Amino acid sequence: PILQRLSEHKPTDEPQGKKHKHFIRALVVVPTRELALQVDESVKNYGRFLQIKSTAVYGGISLNPQIQAISKGVDFVSATPGRLLDLIQQKNLNLSSVEILVLDEADRMLDMGFLPDVKRIISLIPKERQTLMFSATMSKEIQQLTSSIQHHPTVIQIGEQRSPVETVTQHIYTIPREKKIDLLLHILQTEQLDCVLVFSRTKRGADKIQKRLERNKIKATAIHSDRSQAQRIRALEGFKAGRFNVLVATDIAARGIDVEGISHVINFDTPVYAEDYIHRIGRTGRASSTGDALTFVSRDEEDALKRIERFISRRLERKKYPTFDYNAKHSDDGHGETDEREEVRERNFQREPRREKNFIQEKRKPFVQRGKPSSPRPSHGFPERSKAKPQRPSNTFNDSSDWQKLIIENESRIKKEYDKNERGAPQERDPNNPLGFEQYFLNRLKRKYETKNEEKAPFWKKIAQKKNKRKSRISPVTR
Repeated sequence: PILQRLSEHKPTDEPQGKKHKHFIRALVVVPTRELALQVDESVKNYGRFLQIKSTAVYGGISLNPQIQAISKGVDFVSATPGRLLDLIQQKNLNLSSVEILVLDEADRMLDMGFLPDVKRIISLIPKERQTLMFSATMSKEIQQLTSSIQHHPTVIQIGEQRSPVETVTQHIYTIPREKKIDLLLHILQTEQLDCVLVFSRTKRGADKIQKRLERNKIKATAIHSDRSQAQRIRALEGFKAGRFNVLVATDIAARGIDVEGISHVINFDTPVYAEDYIHRIGRTGRASSTGDALTFVSRDEEDALKRIERFISRRLERKKYPTFDYNAKHSDDGHGETDEREEVRERNFQREPRREKNFIQEKRKPFVQRGKPSSPRPSHGFPERSKAKPQRPSNTFNDSSDWQKLIIENESRIKKEYDKNERGAPQERDPNNPLGFEQYFLNRLKRKYETKNEEKAPFWKKIAQKKNKRKSRISPVTR
């Protein structure tokens, strides 16, 4: 319908001049690069007899080819949020003529933390538009987003797929976590499978599985968000062409993977969300063909499996792989085992912003070197200790309240001076070793309050006299 509308209805107020090439009419925002490429490929296939130009915009590759494609004039753009905003910021793309906006996989974009970028993109699009949003779930966040960007929308809800297709046979194998890689190798070597998709919960786990399979002479490749776009394209094309028998992927990277002939899907890690389980095993058994879905379940993943069973309203039979020796010594050297800490870091999409370190850092109190005993065995039973020499106050930062107060009061003034001179005062600027603000700030205070004649007034006492106009509370230190 979008292509039909674009072909039948020309824009009413088409921009004039050369800049009209940077205006687009239809925009599809997707969470991953693979989905952007898949949408662009579908548009070109369906609209090959229409005078509609399309392109895909995504990160991981150079900007220049995408800028050149847009400069030639396009009507339809499928893009990931980050790269789209980069092109808009560089004024290589304009959204003021967008007639149709599509948010695909909206729930996944929210999970990945793209909500601020999506809202910014929407603010750049005219209000008089058609907005289509596709989501697998209708969470509160999705409903709030819908109410903010759509006016009286028509909700089309297709029956939620809570059960896998009948052409997929499900197998649940209970196995200790450390023996999962051994079971995977045993299945791939004994069954001689040609087209297998293995799902890992983390990117690090996917890399470890791939390396272990390659060491056992199994043609495998991995795809996840840390791989460059060129690597992901080579991996996917190689898997489609049969150069690789096994493709190891994460859930997010697997979005947009559409490969025919996948005979087996293996869940190396039991998915945390039941919806992901349906999406995973749905990669096989397509187009009336049969497929098998194998899930490895360790003891700590039983709760996740129970959630899947409640979701599909069916109990899945736990069993052991018949030809696998569960009592054999574990041969894994650490590769292929999922790191739980890495999983927590990857699942925490919306992290709190890192706190900037305050440049005022209190130094630890100087360590006092204790003296050696004069005799190996003193009469009182304890080693004799020499008197510690009094430590001179540091010329950098002091723990006293007067010193801290002085720093706070002078920070804004010296900060303005530093910003004005960029790298510090001209007499202090060194092109080979430019001063940072912290060192520059310290030098300015030392020059102002520290006197060369320490017998007249030590610098810490000078500070107290300057600010409090009374005798310092800090007891003098004898040298």
